[in-house]
Amino acid sequence: MPVTSSAQALSPADQAQARKLLNAVLVVGVTDALLLVALLYVAFVDHSDSAVSVLGPIHGTGYLILIALTGYGAFRRFWGAWFPLVVLLTAGPLGSLVGELRIRRQVRGKRP
Repeated sequence: MPVTSSAQALSPADQAQARKLLNAVLVVGVTDALLLVALLYVAFVDHSDSAVSVLGPIHGTGYLILIALTGYGAFRRFWGAWFPLVVLLTAGPLGSLVGELRIRRQVRGKRP
């Protein structure tokens, strides 16, 4: 069960939905991180403008998806508003992976 910013506990159905959402954040975050590495490579090492024009919008879409996923989770109170803020400030993948790891560690510590 992800950590909520409120005192109320999540129902079992909400816990399952929060886990699915957190898994989606992980998949999109890892995918977007790999795209970012490829984008930086073609931009600064390969100097391929055509590849940048393809990979740039794909990375941007991943970034927007990460903000939407983490924002939705904060709206549903699965986690605090800090998560989408971290994603926003770190340009996506790094913040999503750090936040996802932090939430999973907190959840593991709360299990009996």
